[in-house]
Amino acid sequence: MTAAGLPPAADLPPAADLPPAADLPPAADPPLRADLPAAAGLPPRAGLPSRADLLALDADALVALANRGLVKRAAREAEREPPALRSGEQSAIVAEWADGVHSELPAGGLERGSCSCGASGVCRHLIGLVFAYQAAAAGDPGETVEGREAEPVAWSPGGFTDADLVARIGARLVDAARRTLRAGYTARIRRGAVPTVELPSATVRFLVPHDLGYVHTDARRGARDDVIALAVWAFRAADEVHPVVENPPAEGYPDGSPGAGDQFAAEGRPGAGDQFAAEGRLGAADLLVDVGGEPGAGGDAGSGLEAVLEFATEVLRTGAVHAGPGLTAAAAGHLARLERSGLRWPVDATTELADQLVAYRERSARYAPETLADLIAELFARHRAVSGDGLGLGVRARVLGTEEAAETPMRRVRLDGLGARVTAVDDRRHVEIFHAQAASGVVLVSHRHWDSPETGPDLARRRSGTTTIARLAAGVLVTESALRSASRTVRLANSRIAPSTVTASTGAWGELPPALVARDFAALGAELDALPPRPVRARVRAELVRVLAIEEVGDFHYAHGMQRLTVVVRDATGRPAQVTAVHAAVVPGRLDAVAAALSGRHGRPEYVAGTVHRSGGGLVVEPSAIAVGGAVVVPDLSAPDSIAGKTPFADFEETDPLRSALDEARAVLGEVAHAGLAHLPGGYPHRLTAARASLATVGLRRVAEALDRFAARLGPDPGDGAVQAWADAHLRVSLAADLL
Repeated sequence: MTAAGLPPAADLPPAADLPPAADLPPAADPPLRADLPAAAGLPPRAGLPSRADLLALDADALVALANRGLVKRAAREAEREPPALRSGEQSAIVAEWADGVHSELPAGGLERGSCSCGASGVCRHLIGLVFAYQAAAAGDPGETVEGREAEPVAWSPGGFTDADLVARIGARLVDAARRTLRAGYTARIRRGAVPTVELPSATVRFLVPHDLGYVHTDARRGARDDVIALAVWAFRAADEVHPVVENPPAEGYPDGSPGAGDQFAAEGRPGAGDQFAAEGRLGAADLLVDVGGEPGAGGDAGSGLEAVLEFATEVLRTGAVHAGPGLTAAAAGHLARLERSGLRWPVDATTELADQLVAYRERSARYAPETLADLIAELFARHRAVSGDGLGLGVRARVLGTEEAAETPMRRVRLDGLGARVTAVDDRRHVEIFHAQAASGVVLVSHRHWDSPETGPDLARRRSGTTTIARLAAGVLVTESALRSASRTVRLANSRIAPSTVTASTGAWGELPPALVARDFAALGAELDALPPRPVRARVRAELVRVLAIEEVGDFHYAHGMQRLTVVVRDATGRPAQVTAVHAAVVPGRLDAVAAALSGRHGRPEYVAGTVHRSGGGLVVEPSAIAVGGAVVVPDLSAPDSIAGKTPFADFEETDPLRSALDEARAVLGEVAHAGLAHLPGGYPHRLTAARASLATVGLRRVAEALDRFAARLGPDPGDGAVQAWADAHLRVSLAADLL
C-alpha cells in the first residue's frame, strides 16, 4: 500500500539524489494554538497527545514541505516497519525506529523536528513519523494515509494576529512587511482546502488550518519570509470584502493588531476609471484585493512619474529621428529615480523606451515606431490611472508595481515546460521558455539570447546549464537555483551546490491547477474580458499563457498571403477556439509541427499551450507547445516536416475592415513618435485625415473623434495640448485594437 495521492516517481530522480528540504522559513517558536480543529473520527491512540496539525497533513502538503522522492520513501518505510511512538514533552511525538534512529516532532512545523540520523533539515524519519502517527490515529499501525484525505475546514488565515506573525517570523521581518503595507500592494487570493495568496514576488500557501508552522512559500528560506505576513494581511483584506465565516474585528484584535477596517483598503469598488473591478469579476473564491496604504495618501501625492513624463514628452516632440545622444543619456537618470521609488512597471517601460532610441541610432531591426509610440502612451496611461482623487495605494501598487523586489530566490521548485517562442532581430536570437509552476498556479518565463544566424531547430540543441533548450521547453525541471522577478521572469542560475534536473514530460497537463488549464473556453473568454486595459496592467511576462484542453479538432485553413495556418479546436461543450501559427524564417518548422500534431499524425492531441487573446469576438491561441501521444511538441523548435508540408488545407484569406482601419490609425500616430511632433512632414495632416475617415467608415466614431481633436492641435509650435491629444488618440486606438 502506498501513500494516497502520490503520483509515480518517474518524473523525479531517485530520492537518494535529492537533498532533504531544509528550505522552510527559519524556525521561531510559535505559541501553541488552542483552536486547532480536531480531525473528526480520528482519535489518537491512548498515550499519544492529540495533534490535529499532523492529521491535517496530506501527501501533497508533505511533498511541498519536503520533496516527492523523500515522501514516497518515508511512506514505504513507515508501512514496512512502523516506528514505536510515544509522547514527548508538552505535545511532542517521539518515534523510535527499528534501526535505532530517534526522531522527535514538537508542535510548530516539520522544521522544528529533530532526528539522530544526522540529515540536515527535514528527513525521511520525520515524515515517516507523521505517517505513523496518522496510522496510529486511524487505529492501524501498519496503515499509511492511503485512501484518506484531510477533512476540509472552512477557515481563513486572516484570523492570525500580528502577535502570531511576530512569533513565526520575528519582529524585524514583520516591520519590513509593514513598510510594504504602508505603501500598499495587490494580492490574488485563492480560497479552498489550501488557502493561497499570490504576491508579485512569491506565492504563499497555508497547508494546515490555524497553524502558521506549516506555511509554504516558494521563496528561498530567509530570502522573503516577510511575505507570510503580507499573505495574512491580504486574507484579512479579502475577509472584509468577501468573508468566509465571519468578518475580522474592524476595531482591532485583542493583542492590539490593526483590524480590517483600520488599515486594509480591500476595494470592493471599481478604481482608476472603472478599470479595476476585478473583485466582483473573480468572485469570492478567487479574487484580487488591494491591501494597505496610509489614509490620505491618494492622488494629492502625485504619481511619481512627473519627471519621466517630461522625458517622454520631449521624446514625442523631438522624435526618434532627431533624438540625440543627450536625450538617450537622460533616460539613465530617470531610471535611477524610478528604481529608488520602487516603481517597477514604469522602470520596465522606460527601459524599453530608451532601448528603442538606442536601436534607432544603431539602425537595428528591433526599432519600430509603433512600439516607441506604445511605450510613450503607456507612461501617460499609468500616470493618469493613479492621479485621480480618492484612489487607494492598492491601485497605485497595481499600476506602478510599487514595492516589488527585483528578484526573489526560490526554494526547490518544479516547473513543467509549456514550450518556447523563438524570435529574431537581425542576427540576434531570442528564446522565451514557458514554465508552469503548479504549486502556485502561475506561468513563469525564462530567456536565452544568442548572436547567431541559427534557426529554431538549431537552437533546440543549444545547451542551457546541464540540459538543452529542447528538453527544458518540453520537460519537467526541478531546481533549487531559480530566481523569480516581479514580472514572473525566472532566471535559472548554474549551481553545483543546488543542482537542477530535467526529465521528459508526457504532456499530462490535466494535473495542473484550474487557473492554468482551460476546459471551458467561454470561461476563459470571460477571464480575458475582465482584465484591466493593457497599458495599465502589471507588466507580467506570460500573463496570458494558458493550457487549453482539446476535445475535438475542426477545420484547417491556410492564408497564403500571410503564411498563416489556422486550426479550429473545440472544448467539451463544442465551443470553438482558433489555434493560429504564422510562418517566420527563424522557425521553419512551426507550421509543419502544428499541422502534424493537430491532424493526429502523432496520436490524439490532448492539450495546446500558448498565448491567448481575443480576435473577432472569438478566442485565439498562439501555440507554444502541443501535448500529443504522450509527448510534448514544441513548434518553434521543430524541424520542417516534408509530409506535413504537403497536407492540403482550405485556402482562407481573412479581411477585417476594423483591424485594417485601426492598424492604419496606429501607424499614423506612430509616425509622430518617429519623426517628432515638432518635425512632422507636410503630408502628415492628409494621412491623419484619411485614417480618421477609415475609422468613421467602420463605425469607430469615438476613436475617430479623438483623431479629430489631435488634428485640431497640430501647428508649427505644438504645445502640451497637442501632446495630451496625441496620448488620448493613441490610447483609444490601442484599446480598441485590444478589444477586437
